Amino acid sequence: MNPSDTERGKTIDAVWSGTWVADRLGVRLEEAGAPGSPRLDELLGLALRRNPKRAHLLVSQLLGKHVPQSPEAVYAAGHGLGERVRALLGDEAASAVVLGYAETATGLGHCVADGLGGAPYLHSTRRPVPGVEPAGGFEEAHSHATSHLLLPEDPKLLAGTGPLVLVDDEFSTGNTVLNTIRDLHARHPRAHYVVVALVDMRSPADRDRLTAFAAELGARVDLIALASGTVHLPEGVLAKGQALVEEYERQGAGAVAPAPASGAPAGRLVLDWPAGVPDGGRHGFTPEHRARLEAALPALARQLADALGAEPGRVLVLGNEELMYAPLRLARALEESGAAAEVRFSTTTRSPVLAVDDPGYAIRTRLVFPAHDTPADGPGDRYAYNVAGAGFDTVVAVVDSHGDTGALDAPDGLLACLAPHAGRVLLAVVPSYVPSVSPGVFSDVSSGVSSERREPIMPEPVLPEPLRGPAFSSYAPQDCGWLLQDLSDVALEAPTEEREEAIQAGGAHYAESLPVEYQPSPQYQELYRSALAASAARIARAVGTVTETVLAERSPSPVLVSLARAGTPVGVLMRRWAQARHGLDLPHYAVSIVRGRGIDPNALRWLATHHDPADVVFVDGWTGKGAITRELAAALRASQEAGGPGFDPEIVVLADPGSCVRTYGTREDFLIPSACLNSTVSGLISRTVLRSDLVGPADFHGAKFYRELAGADVSTGFIDTVAARFDEVAEAVDAEVKELLATDRTPTWEGWAAVERISEEYGIHDVNLVKPGVGETTRVLLRRVPWKILAQRGAGADLDHVRLLAEQRGVPVEEVDGLPYTCVGLIHPRFTRGATGADGKAVTSK
Repeated sequence: MNPSDTERGKTIDAVWSGTWVADRLGVRLEEAGAPGSPRLDELLGLALRRNPKRAHLLVSQLLGKHVPQSPEAVYAAGHGLGERVRALLGDEAASAVVLGYAETATGLGHCVADGLGGAPYLHSTRRPVPGVEPAGGFEEAHSHATSHLLLPEDPKLLAGTGPLVLVDDEFSTGNTVLNTIRDLHARHPRAHYVVVALVDMRSPADRDRLTAFAAELGARVDLIALASGTVHLPEGVLAKGQALVEEYERQGAGAVAPAPASGAPAGRLVLDWPAGVPDGGRHGFTPEHRARLEAALPALARQLADALGAEPGRVLVLGNEELMYAPLRLARALEESGAAAEVRFSTTTRSPVLAVDDPGYAIRTRLVFPAHDTPADGPGDRYAYNVAGAGFDTVVAVVDSHGDTGALDAPDGLLACLAPHAGRVLLAVVPSYVPSVSPGVFSDVSSGVSSERREPIMPEPVLPEPLRGPAFSSYAPQDCGWLLQDLSDVALEAPTEEREEAIQAGGAHYAESLPVEYQPSPQYQELYRSALAASAARIARAVGTVTETVLAERSPSPVLVSLARAGTPVGVLMRRWAQARHGLDLPHYAVSIVRGRGIDPNALRWLATHHDPADVVFVDGWTGKGAITRELAAALRASQEAGGPGFDPEIVVLADPGSCVRTYGTREDFLIPSACLNSTVSGLISRTVLRSDLVGPADFHGAKFYRELAGADVSTGFIDTVAARFDEVAEAVDAEVKELLATDRTPTWEGWAAVERISEEYGIHDVNLVKPGVGETTRVLLRRVPWKILAQRGAGADLDHVRLLAEQRGVPVEEVDGLPYTCVGLIHPRFTRGATGADGKAVTSK
């Protein structure tokens, strides 16, 4: 910011912070609030972002997210809304539960719960926690990071019949709230819902839709906001906004204000957070937790003030994504103590927003740094807005212990980014709350320690032995033990289009149902046979390379644990190689891992009971963008932090085109024939299933054995064909392994970077809908609703089956240059059944 625009960091407010966008795009805010309510231009500014549905961003002045604000003002806004809810509900307030939305409204929702009084609080999260069964989930359609999970420690938290209060920062279309209510009402119907937001900006049509929805539900839905109005958008505003963003990003807009080249090293403080009190509402926050935190805040403020010293000057307390409430309360306590000349509060965010250094624009500066909490959906940039150039003497960066990693201190990490823009940076760490999931133990919130129940603690249930062929799967019994439960008699299949619509609408998770098994045409079966004949030696060489690397580096007697089901044929082949070349009889098991839900914790418990965890090697078929690689690492880390055994999180794969792992057979993106088919090349086993009504706390995840497809089964034939080529590739494998062991194989994650780029270039804005590599593209065509296929220009026979499937489904194949994969499959980004062609197969891009 220029000195003429500021007085010690306080922006002169003669210019509305939405003027820049309003003048260039013609965006207009129209008031519709009751007399005496705040004006919209007092609560909101405007900025621009990349988004296929909304180019503009309403930037709240009271949320404490993008704009540093007085913590008292932030807290008072949410607390006041909670008081209004309490007045509305009357006697019903005693049975209310408050639900906030990640990441933006986690702190606001918590403040609303405080104002409501004795209401428990929960917020949605994008951080899965092994062992905690989701009580619901939904999608946020306009967001760049959409998947929300509800993970209450107490599964009964959302099961009552009292009012449910849903809190978001703004109510623009109502889609997110409707998705949530629809999901939760189907599980636990209730008669009254209250929607709370800082601003209600719905159109008349959106208001009518909520009214009709409530009537359809047979429930009362009220709405409370500080102010209301409408955003008027002229025709063509999306395209014009996106063009503005591209123009300014090309010019380097958003660079931080001039600053010294470096700053002082950050100090570090581990806060004396009260034991047993959660750091937020991710797993629930009770009235008892609230009372204990209120009692502890004065001492926490003193600890923070002591660490800051006598004259900290102007202080910014900077929270971290979903971690908003704890930093806000610390900032407010520090503000009330008078230990600093001035205190402001804001948080980092995932949201990419254009920064323009103009007093009429809401996002003046932007700091960019990599995520430091190993998020489940993979690495990516994170942002701190309006911090650079704001004149802060001290920045207190508050993180939970889960996010207290080495990435914070990296040269491009958060602390290094903050250092040039403040006289001092202090890192304050609060302990991440680990929910109790063990039977027979409960958390005593009055003392903060775990206490034994008076009745005897029940031992952990004994898990069954692995399923084996021929009773379960067509593999020989010694080739694989399946740590799964047999759901063969349960109807789980749903049409592809219905599954896609439900998944993208947030009404279902992909692991709650199964796609109808694709039955290949004679032409497609012939392509599979040709592909196998052409690539068997190539696959055999990759199998040998990855197996020998494991034997040399990981364990001389590994326990192979494949990720069902793409990893299972690879696990069988690795076992066969070790047997043929070294006379080893390696154990091999298949386990379930589910994106967003983690690896099966009971399978881990079984493995730790029967084998040394240090010998366990997790095996998969290939890497795409590396989502499962990160899912496994995060799940194993969380399991160990919760007291579980220490498994090595490094996954090994046959093919690593995404450069996501250290141990692989090849990094080429070529056709692995086992990716061409579904169960008929994987022992006749379905994808794994995780659904709360079928999989209990002591159960393995489930799967089906498709015995009826035995006539089309090629599982054993695939294994035998590749194994027959082991001898001829042995010499080449020995030379390759020797070279690999002396090579730096550090993952570069170039595949993830390519996926993020493609997601933005094609306007998808959701990396989960971009499936890179031949194997993942084939899965898109077999199981999902494909939008289009990107193929490397000049790609040959490796893509014959992809072209055939695309032709059968009416999906365009677009040849492109500079693709790091042979091909990439794009799932339809805005799928409804209305988006399919008349035959139910072809997909339009409208």
